[in-house]
Amino acid sequence: MLRITDVRTGESTDAVPARRVLARVQVHLSGADTSALRVLLVADVLARALEIGGTPTVTAADPPGDLRARADALGIRRAEAGTAGAGTALHVLAPGDTVTDGIRVEVAPVTGTADPALLRMILLATPRREPVDLTVADLEGARETLARWRKAVATWATRPSKPVPEAVRQELRAAWEDDLDVPAVLDVLRRVESAEDMPDGARFETYAFADRLLGLELTRDIGSVL
Repeated sequence: MLRITDVRTGESTDAVPARRVLARVQVHLSGADTSALRVLLVADVLARALEIGGTPTVTAADPPGDLRARADALGIRRAEAGTAGAGTALHVLAPGDTVTDGIRVEVAPVTGTADPALLRMILLATPRREPVDLTVADLEGARETLARWRKAVATWATRPSKPVPEAVRQELRAAWEDDLDVPAVLDVLRRVESAEDMPDGARFETYAFADRLLGLELTRDIGSVL
């Protein structure tokens, strides 16, 4: 069960009262800059985590056109129509925004600019309540990691399929169900990449499984490796 820190109380709490109860991820936007884009991204990852855990989820958001286009470029899924008031509310918002019901999931601001192709990776690599300064972010490191992982996944896809090792699956789930700790998920993938005792087919399935949460298109280059 996903547990999340509610900034209203400062305590970790179950994101929903039960797995099969409808959850509404309500996005609160106070602008149209990269900080607002990060709020949309966290909402997207939160919804993905709930869905993987078996919770039916709807996302409510109304970004302006320019921000919607930037969100599309980051692979942030669009909100469903007609979701206002539905389900158990989880409010994703910037510091200082207030709501009167549900759980409040706070997202720190972003300064600077970066290549949209790298922005999702950079933002996911930082805990959501830590500010991000893109002027000092490791852009080349993000570029190299994404390129290496996509090439590796395409190569592993050519090997005999093997299931995700149960211990690894549990480690991934434990990471994102612990206050949506996405940096810890990325750390698991780094260990899987270099693990000497894991078949390539299992590495492929592990990365494909984790990408259901991350949305980094890690499988996009399948078929490009001969």
